[in-house]
Amino acid sequence: MTDFLDLPTLIIIGVAIVVLLRLRSVLGTRTGHERPPEERIQAREETRNNNDTVIPLRPRTAAVEEDPDAERRARKIEAEIEQFSRGDEKLAEGLKSITEHDASFMPKSFLEGAKSAYEMIVTAFAAGDHRTLKSLLEKDVYDDFEAAISAREAKGHTVDFTFVGLPSIGISDAGVDKKVAQVTIQFKAEVVSATRDADGELVEGNADQVITIADEWSFARNTRSRDPNWKLVATDQLD
Repeated sequence: MTDFLDLPTLIIIGVAIVVLLRLRSVLGTRTGHERPPEERIQAREETRNNNDTVIPLRPRTAAVEEDPDAERRARKIEAEIEQFSRGDEKLAEGLKSITEHDASFMPKSFLEGAKSAYEMIVTAFAAGDHRTLKSLLEKDVYDDFEAAISAREAKGHTVDFTFVGLPSIGISDAGVDKKVAQVTIQFKAEVVSATRDADGELVEGNADQVITIADEWSFARNTRSRDPNWKLVATDQLD
């Protein structure tokens, strides 16, 4: 008995008791009410998620950077409205209302398009080009142009026509009514026009003289339509 409980054996037993006590303090004891391992894992994940929500490591910036292209476009539109309204506050408000309903509308680009449309329309009218006119004119206006062409053809008349240029063009009115945008433009054009009868005799105009004609035309477009094209909806010859 004395040999079994010698000093080295007692030291080993003491070390084992100390280790067991430390394990107990670290691991704890089971009480019979412990949660399964999967529940403990889920609880840790929920705690982590809640902490991330309350105190994010890299909080997002609430402010959204402005689009520099949109900002430049807004300044450009403002400058063009000021330029083409020429101090007319009512006209400026009308142009502004169109830009608010039609994101593609730019006064300068519109005027450039109107120049081309004017030349195409007056040239097509002189030539009796029904197809071109139909694509550019609103129905009521097209019917009037077609009637004039038919009356001219019935008389056997033809028109020698040359478009020289547009020395003057300007917007006189603009606005939106029930989602329909309308822009009225005054044109001063230089042309050469000579109407001849079936025998080739001159009945109107002068084939060797440039004359100036003045018109006021209104173009319109439904801003709800997917069709981006504007059409001529009214014409008026100025003195």
